[in-house]
Amino acid sequence: MFAAASDLGLSALAPLKNGDPNKHPSESRITLPNTTLRRPRRPAKVLVIDLGGSNVKMLATGQSEARKAPSGKKMTPHLLVTTVQEMTADWEYDAVAFGFPGVVDVNGPIIEPVNLGKGWVGFDFSAAFGKPVKLINDAAMQALGSYEGGRMLFLGLGTGLGSTLISDRVILPLELGVLPYKGGSIADFVKKEARKEIGDREWEQAVGDIVGFLRHAFVADYVMLGGGNVKRLTVIPPGARLGDNENAFVGGFRLWNQGLPRKKTLGIPRLKRPQWKGKWRVV
Repeated sequence: MFAAASDLGLSALAPLKNGDPNKHPSESRITLPNTTLRRPRRPAKVLVIDLGGSNVKMLATGQSEARKAPSGKKMTPHLLVTTVQEMTADWEYDAVAFGFPGVVDVNGPIIEPVNLGKGWVGFDFSAAFGKPVKLINDAAMQALGSYEGGRMLFLGLGTGLGSTLISDRVILPLELGVLPYKGGSIADFVKKEARKEIGDREWEQAVGDIVGFLRHAFVADYVMLGGGNVKRLTVIPPGARLGDNENAFVGGFRLWNQGLPRKKTLGIPRLKRPQWKGKWRVV
């Protein structure tokens, strides 16, 4: 049985006049329901959460100082939400940008992180915060905040190796740390523990070597270096720039298309080329 036109939200067909030879049934009109999709409103104020294995940092639109709390093996998603809400109770925000230390997709974390508690996979952050949430890998968020145009490869020198490629407003999170290098993996030579094991000099040589061949492999205009260990470098590798961890907050605001000044970077000069303006896409 077919549904009535009124049940479908359609106006009934106008009856034809008897004996009117100038009208054909095909000329009768129906009115379709208004299904135009409205463009999501850009939030006025955004809360950015940068979660790591040791700490979680927060900053909101209009605030000048970030707030920080310890994380670690006992940090579950429920505890994170409670901690953030308590520490930002006096801040106003309409949406959340969340940098997560692990592999994520459009539905959120897909693997439980080894340096945090359990329960992240399948957790509904939007429902927990009661606000729209955009979740992204933490290295990708810092990469987005560090982006200065062109084709950029980001390498985060921290506990492991974070990596992201950005070009033409497309963000591509990577896992380059697993690639083979000198009998091990890239992460084995550039992570925090490697620097302690092989010494600063050999660690810095490995970083320079890896920056060089990865830049060529990805045809990158430049390599942006971030993460906690970037300050250990005494020489900036050719083709690289030094970023800042605080740019993670810039990335969170950019994710919601809000602007914020970046920390200045050192290294090769910035590119002078027009950039396409539009929505950022994570692929």
